[in-house]
Formats: sequence, structure tokens, C-alpha cells
Amino acid sequence: MKLAVVGGGSTYTPELIDGFARLRDTLPIEELVLVDPAADRLELVGGLARRIFAKQGHPGRIVTTSDVDAGVADADAVLLQLRVGGQAARQQDETWPLDCGCVGQETTGAGGLAKALRTVPVVLDIAERVRRTNPNAWIIDFTNPVGIVTRALLQAGHKAVGLCNVAIGFQRKFAAHLGVDPARIHLDHVGLNHLTWETGVRLGGPDGENVLPRLLAEHGEAVAEDLRMPQAIVDRLGVVPSYYLRYFYQHDAVVEELRTKPSRAAEVAAMEKELLEMYGDPSLDEKPDLLAKRGGAFYSEAAVDLAASLLGGGGSPYQVVNTYNNGTLPFLPDDAVIEVQASVDATGTTPLAVPSLDPLFSGLIANVTAYEDLALHAALHGGRDRVFKALLAHPLVGQYAYAEQLTDKLIAHNREHLAWA
Repeated sequence: MKLAVVGGGSTYTPELIDGFARLRDTLPIEELVLVDPAADRLELVGGLARRIFAKQGHPGRIVTTSDVDAGVADADAVLLQLRVGGQAARQQDETWPLDCGCVGQETTGAGGLAKALRTVPVVLDIAERVRRTNPNAWIIDFTNPVGIVTRALLQAGHKAVGLCNVAIGFQRKFAAHLGVDPARIHLDHVGLNHLTWETGVRLGGPDGENVLPRLLAEHGEAVAEDLRMPQAIVDRLGVVPSYYLRYFYQHDAVVEELRTKPSRAAEVAAMEKELLEMYGDPSLDEKPDLLAKRGGAFYSEAAVDLAASLLGGGGSPYQVVNTYNNGTLPFLPDDAVIEVQASVDATGTTPLAVPSLDPLFSGLIANVTAYEDLALHAALHGGRDRVFKALLAHPLVGQYAYAEQLTDKLIAHNREHLAWA
């Protein structure tokens, strides 16, 4: 089995490598190709990756290359983990929206739109290269904003599934609170990428006992603290919102918070510098503890599970993925991309049935889906007017004056990445 990771020079890659090494019986990789245009980073990450495999006795071969076509040729699956523009672009995404009193964040709001505009054309180019070299390969997208990027891939006819680590993070934390094996936790997870709610926590599978009321009664304070939200919000909702919902439920408070502390991009950039220095140490043969602060917890386990199921191996039968709606949420178009539990096998993904949603949740899902449709249109076709309409539609912007200002700022800060600008 051959896997390729495009964006393999990321400082996060050793976390993925560690998962591949530990779970080699689930996903028996014979060749792993790390693809990245940044040759200096790629060499450091590739060296550590080989040492991790060697220490854990993994027989697979690790190859590094800057040639996308060569890297993805004959791959059974291609994982995408890109950051077009790097941490410098992320720093801008998290900063200029604050000038207008709007949340500065890399996956939602105006910053999230900027990331989508930079990213979608690059991802589609890579996916076409994959299709030319191996049209049967699965594309697993971890590149944010996952929902918009996955929809772009699916609409272009690619065999693609989107993946996020939010659900597996909740699974592990809820299991720890309840004192059970994480494999027993099945989440009634519903919404869009980075806009989801856990409406049920079941033991043993989709038809298992719903222990969400017990979880909130016994551990509500700890759950809310992890979300960085007041417990009153969780108690009133009666469900567990993704921590990304704080940008919606506490928008103005978050804006003030972001204005008074260093950006997450600045923190990650400093971390990456330190990590790369560590990776250059030839004696290092395991992922460093600092990597846990980098983000993306449990992504490696989720990626292995998904790839194993798609390639006909021993992955879990039900997994949280980003995939076409196809009637699952009746208030959305079939070609909207939603994030829900689905059955996963070599034929692809099939969302499980979702009970009728409270309008408190379905209304916001419908609103953000409309924004994502406009955002994808802007990413595919460009133009100031399309960017403006997407921003005006986003519930974190929504005002004409703000949308006008943010459109100009977005284009000014991203001109080098926007061919039409």
C-alpha cells in the first residue's frame, strides 16, 4: 500500500507518522511519500519520520519529494494538509478582521474566507494531478476550511472525503470523563465543519444508550471549561457545541479577547521554529512533547481509521466525516457538504440518519451553508463582487459597511495568492 501526504513538510507531520507507526496493523503502509515544496523543512521532517518508523519497527519506506506528480503516482490514498501562504498568511487572517470589529480566525468569518480563496485553486490543481496519475486514489482532505475544500473536490468529481479532528477529540475526552474505552463512544455529531453539535453520546454504537444527560450532569463544568464557554450556555443548549461555536455565541467577547493577546498564528510560528530545531537533532526518534501544543490532536488516529476503511481494511464501520448531504439534512441542498457520522467502506461514505434538528441549530447551519456556497463560487471564479457577497452572507459579518471594508482588506492582504486580483 502506498500513501502520499501533500504538505508533508508540516511540523505536524511527525504526529501523523507516529500514528502510522503505532497503527500499522490497521493500515499496513509499504511506501509513504511526503510531498512539499519547502525542501529544507521536508528534509528535517523526513529525517525524523524515518527515525520514528525505525524505532517502532515499521518496515515501510519513507520517501520525500517536491514533485507532486511523482509523489502521488500510484498512491492508494493521498492526504492533503496544506497551508497556502504559511503562518504569515494565517497571521493576517487573524489580524485584519479585528480592525472592523469582526472575529479574526483562520477557518471562519473573513479570515476563513481568505483561506478558502487561497486554498481551493491549489487543492484542485493537486487533485487533477492525482486523477491523471491514479484516478482510483482516495483523497482525504484535512486542509481547512475542510467543508468548502471538500465540496470543491466533490463537485469536480474527485473521490474525496473531508476529515476533522474535533469529533475524535470529543470522543476521547467524553470517554475519559465517563471512564469507558473510547471505542465504545458513538457521537450523534451533526452540522458543518467547525459548526457542529454533539446531540447525543451513545455507548456501543448508533443504537446505544444516550448518556449525554449523565455526561452533562456529572461533568458539565469540565466540558464547558474545555470549550472555553460558560457552563450556562451548555446547560441551556442541552447539547455540546464545538468550541468553534464560541465565535458565534460569544462573538464580541472573543473579539475583545483577541485584541489583547498575541495571535494564535504568532504562537504557532514560534512553536514551529522550535520544533524544526528539534527535528534537526539526529538523536530524536520520537515526536516531541511540544508537538501536542501545535494542534490537531488525534488526527493521526482519525486519518488511519478513515484510510483503512476506504481502502478495504480494518477501520471502524462508523466515522465522522465531511461528505455530500444527499438528503441527510432535508433543509440543505443535496450537494452541500455536511459533517456527520457515516458508514465508511471501500465504496465511500453514507451518512447515517439524523433526527430532526432544533431550529436553533438548523437555522445557523442553513445560513453558513449559504455562505459556503458563495465562498466556493468566489474561490472558483474570483471577483470583488463575489467576495463581497460571501462576506455579507456570513453571520459573523452580515453588515454592508463591514463587508465592504473587509472585502478591500482581504484582497489587499491576499493579492499575491489571487490570480484574478
